[in-house]
Amino acid sequence: MEKVVSEFTEELAARGGSSATLCFQCGTCSLKCPSAMMMTPLRPARLMRASLLGLKDEAMDTDALWQCTTCYTCVEWCPCNVQVVDVITALRNMAVAEGDLRENHKNVAKSLIKNGHTVENNDKIRALRKDLGLPENPGTVMGDASAKADFDKVLNLTKFNELVGQ
Repeated sequence: MEKVVSEFTEELAARGGSSATLCFQCGTCSLKCPSAMMMTPLRPARLMRASLLGLKDEAMDTDALWQCTTCYTCVEWCPCNVQVVDVITALRNMAVAEGDLRENHKNVAKSLIKNGHTVENNDKIRALRKDLGLPENPGTVMGDASAKADFDKVLNLTKFNELVGQ
């Protein structure tokens, strides 16, 4: 039987989702996934199936794609070593490249652009850090203007700002 490969499955493979072809639909990923009950209408195994069949709209136009927490439990339990999180990440990257970035993810990305962190260091967090005997700002790009400037260069070179719409 001739193998059917669509442009979609080729692009998915090129973006890091090639291990989807190893999936034989045992369902272990969905069974072990702590987020599976929230991933509607598709759970991880159905995302893999849609990807294998070249069903781009079904695989990419679903909230389930964005509900994965990337905990890698699916990968740990997969008997075929399917890198489910890599496939989901590749699908997300494809969706974002087509302009589909969900609002919650966009807000996280905006925080990353603004602060160099995905979580903003607000007054409450600074006070808690101080109470714990820590500096108010962590010793990362958040507390180092030079490191933040370097980080901003990386964001600009990768065109991350444009991708997020900043």
